[in-house]
Amino acid sequence: MKNFVYLVGAPGGDEAFVIDPAWDVPAILRTVEEDGRRLSGIVLTHHHHDHVNGVPELLRLRDVPVHVQQLELAFAAKVFAEYRDALRPTAPGERLQLAGLELTCLHTPGHTPGSQCLSCGGAVFTGDTLFVNACGRCDFEGSDPTAMHHSLFEVLGTLSPATAVFPGHDYGDVKVSSIGREQQRNPYFQLGAQADFVRHRMTPRK
Repeated sequence: MKNFVYLVGAPGGDEAFVIDPAWDVPAILRTVEEDGRRLSGIVLTHHHHDHVNGVPELLRLRDVPVHVQQLELAFAAKVFAEYRDALRPTAPGERLQLAGLELTCLHTPGHTPGSQCLSCGGAVFTGDTLFVNACGRCDFEGSDPTAMHHSLFEVLGTLSPATAVFPGHDYGDVKVSSIGREQQRNPYFQLGAQADFVRHRMTPRK
């Protein structure tokens, strides 16, 4: 499914946290250890299976907290019932101190009610909210194209154009983009009117 899993830590530090651990947990842990670090936490952008299916295995091997947006907490507590004590709800704008870095939680509903993007320094990890030249689907249960429009234009669109964009899937012509590049090239950023955005986003793909 071309998922991206991100390991993030301060330069020269000995810790790392993982964003959206899925599919290959041994590779995640091997990469952490090869970099001379230890895993200090998990952060989820949203609850969909392809972004969280590695969480149970990872928690069996490492005792670390799982930071999940507060609107996703009930689902996470059900899916990870055995590890509900590890769950830590995040609020919009909350700043997490992880692996020597400050991570700001940006609530970006649309793909799911509790989707969040994670801003760190000059970068933002966008999960399934913003892709390279695309944005997340809004036709799932709990999705909302109107909320997606707000998340793109009123939340992510207010970040510096130089902000590096690390998407949740490798769907574009480059793996890493920027807010400015997406504002110029992403067709969904060209649909400024909410009604136009909703109509285009909800048009069935052929």
